[in-house]
This record gives sequence, C-alpha cells and structure tokens, in this order.
Amino acid sequence: MATETTDFVSACVDSYGSAVGMPQLCGEWMGNQIFWLVITLVVIFLILSRVALPRIGAILAERQGTITNDIAAAEDLKAKAVEAEEAYNKALADARAQAQAIAAEARAEIQADLDVAIAKADAEIAAKAAESEAAIAEIRAGALDSIQAVAKDTAGEIVTALGGQADEAGIAGAIDARMKG
Repeated sequence: MATETTDFVSACVDSYGSAVGMPQLCGEWMGNQIFWLVITLVVIFLILSRVALPRIGAILAERQGTITNDIAAAEDLKAKAVEAEEAYNKALADARAQAQAIAAEARAEIQADLDVAIAKADAEIAAKAAESEAAIAEIRAGALDSIQAVAKDTAGEIVTALGGQADEAGIAGAIDARMKG
C-alpha cells in the first residue's frame, strides 16, 4: 500500500515538490480543498448574513417604506385634487348662476326703463297727434272758409261775365248746399 500512495503522491508532485498539472484536479488534495471550500463558504455566509444582508434588507425596507409613503402621499394629493376640482366646479356653477341672475336683473331693469320710455314716448306722440289733429281741423276749417269765399267770388264773376245779375244770397246758398254735400 505504501507504494500505491507513493505512486499516487508522485502523480501530483514531481521530484522537486512542485505540483504537476492542475492541483485542483489532484485526487490526494481533494479532501483538503473541500474542507477549505466549506470553511470559505461558511465565512462568506457569516459575513453576508451579519454585515451585507442586514444592510441590503434595511435598504430594501427603507425603499419599500419610501414607496409606501409616496403612494400614500399621492393618494392624499389625488383626494385633495378631487376636492379642489369639486370646489372649483361648485364655485364655477355658483358664479354662472350669479351671472345669470345679474343678467336677468339687468334685463328686467332695462325692460322697465324701456317700458317707461315707450309709455312717455306714446304719451308725447298722442299729445302731438292731438295737437296736429287740432291744427289740421283748424286748417281745414280755414281752407273751407277760404274755398267758400273764393267760390262765391268766382261764381259771382262767372254770373256777371255771362251777363247776368249776381245775387249774393243765392250764390251763397248754392255754394253752402254744394259744400255740405
């Protein structure tokens, strides 16, 4: 058996004590390599679990808290925006209603002023129409008197021109009868 081990050792190490080929693949050193691999992995695990993973966990928890807070703040802002929009729409509706009321009041006031002005104008027109009718009646009466006088003079001259004697009472009676219809 000693020869086998020596042969096996000699397969991994040359006469100068240097490794031949790849030392990782040497079967004699596998147990030692596995031991150190396990030790290294345990040390890395302990370092990661005690130092790095808590920091990463804290960062992830902080990030999740920030995200949660941001989402809550966004929901609050959204609710405030909805409230502000509702208040704006209500104020806009109130302003429209108030503007319509003011416009209706102004229309009513203008219509009342217009009705007063129309009534005043109608009264003035009626007064002027009455004055005009009186003036027309006066002019008509004056015109009839003038027509009668001209007709009497013309009839008298026509009768005289035809060679007759003009009877003023007869001419006046004939003209009065003709003027009355």
